Amino acid sequence: QVMLVESGGGLRQAGDSLRLSCLASVSNFDVYALAWFRQAPGKERAAVAAINRGGTRTYSADSVKGRFTISRDNARSTLYLQMDSLKPEDTAVYYCAARQLGITDYSGKYYLRDNEYNWWGQGTQVTVSS
Repeated sequence: QVMLVESGGGLRQAGDSLRLSCLASVSNFDVYALAWFRQAPGKERAAVAAINRGGTRTYSADSVKGRFTISRDNARSTLYLQMDSLKPEDTAVYYCAARQLGITDYSGKYYLRDNEYNWWGQGTQVTVSS
């Protein structure tokens, strides 16, 4: 069983920065690939960024590319999402998620659907005002 707890959400103005953290209560953190998802009001939950077990390979959605950076500290069992140049359209509840083993399938396609992740945090609200 993996428990994930997000923190760091809040209210910011457009152009500000924010860093989300996700602490995992598991001893073998490095066997899990991880991702950040977000869900805005009235929209489906969608993947924002993903990272492989070693932290050497990452994915970012086009909407956040160049502004958001996903990283992980396996020694601290923590996943991060550094969010810069925030926009009002980034307003959403942000979730961290984990899956065992790889972040891509055999063809190199990233796992980005929420039903491909087994464990989820409770979410943290990010609100960006214009």
